[in-house]
Amino acid sequence: MEIALRSALISWLSADPTLSGMLNAVSEEAPAKAALPWLAIATSASIDASTKDRDGREVRIALELHCRGDRPDTAAELVSAIENRIASLPAQQDGYRIVFANFIRARSQQRAANVRSILTEYRFRLFAD
Repeated sequence: MEIALRSALISWLSADPTLSGMLNAVSEEAPAKAALPWLAIATSASIDASTKDRDGREVRIALELHCRGDRPDTAAELVSAIENRIASLPAQQDGYRIVFANFIRARSQQRAANVRSILTEYRFRLFAD
């Protein structure tokens, strides 16, 4: 279910007209060639969350946004659009259902050449159909 969720999340984020106008790439991992800003899945992990009568997983996914800017509020509008899109991810997916999706934490780091990296982590609880 973790791989299926990763795929669904990338597709959902890529299909958003607002995000597609603000991002140069939305990908499974850091794109080899893409101009800033771009968004990628940095990492994910899952644990068993099964019940007596259905298979389940708790999946944690970290998304990393790379953009350029020297102000602390760089990309605030973009981060908000990403969070809103994740919040609207349909619960029913192919083969599983998202029971909940929770924001865990975010970190921002200023890097060389005015590159800012914003890591946002989420927790998803999934049950197989």
